[in-house]
Amino acid sequence: MPTVSALTIAAGRAEHLANVIRGFDAQSTLPDELIVAVMQPEPYADLPETGFPVRQIMVPPVDGQLPLAAARNAAAAAASGEVLVFVDVDCIPGPELVAEYAAVARPGQGLVMGEVLYLPDQAENGGINYALFDHLGVRHSDRQAPPPQGLRLCEDYRCFWSLNFAIHRQDWDRAGGFDEGYLGYGGEDTDFGRILDDRGIGIWWMKGARVYHQYHPHCMPPIHQVPSVIRNAEYFASKWGHRTMEHWLHAFRLLGLIENTPEGLRVLREPDQRDFALCRQEPHMPYANTRRVLDRIQGIADAERADPARVAQVELAQADMLTARAG
Repeated sequence: MPTVSALTIAAGRAEHLANVIRGFDAQSTLPDELIVAVMQPEPYADLPETGFPVRQIMVPPVDGQLPLAAARNAAAAAASGEVLVFVDVDCIPGPELVAEYAAVARPGQGLVMGEVLYLPDQAENGGINYALFDHLGVRHSDRQAPPPQGLRLCEDYRCFWSLNFAIHRQDWDRAGGFDEGYLGYGGEDTDFGRILDDRGIGIWWMKGARVYHQYHPHCMPPIHQVPSVIRNAEYFASKWGHRTMEHWLHAFRLLGLIENTPEGLRVLREPDQRDFALCRQEPHMPYANTRRVLDRIQGIADAERADPARVAQVELAQADMLTARAG
């Protein structure tokens, strides 16, 4: 079996991090180490005891923004394992995650994405209970389901999501890591997916390697992150010739928060309480959902969502945000 380094990045969310560590300590096959890239002034204290070493490395914010891409790169650079397993700080790894990733993340395999189930509020208050998590957890309605077994090639690099993935060190080195020009929220995942696609490194969906996403209040679309989403969308365009995150940009436009101009995206106003009430994840929701908000803004009934004409209309409206609008 190859050596495995578990990696996460964190700022705040100390109890979430503790649950991540407990999840790795409950593995059928322990990782060889856990690297925590810490994006806050001080390292975490009083972390749970484990059967493997836990190392914290400091990756300070840049201009007040969390350096998510740089933190992932720093964690990978500090790791000693042949297989790099990335799990976000709000995700508890299932008990077979390390063993299942180690079995498939071979040199030349590419990047592999495991399963994600979303937990309701307070599901983990009784500790790590995988039977309960399997019972309560739900899949995201806008994400592809895993294959019935084994691996399935992901045909669209835009589906890459850094929440839960593994990659062999050789393929990581070939990709070159995340672009550290992205700061704050949004864009760095799609950029990394594009890099993988550009270099012929496969992206795969996997049955297994499950994580359980811990509930935390969130907005989707991320109206609390409009400036960084805009900045990163324009940075993506400077590299690849078009923007990304067009579904969020389209939602921002429908809300009247931004406009698309010949000079680029322009902020019109700050989000207000009505916007937050519309976009905020409520305690009864296991996850926030941009599609739900778009449908509510436009008065789209459930029965209309899958209508081909409706789908084409939405795709056309979102595509308008990929480039600056001609004057």
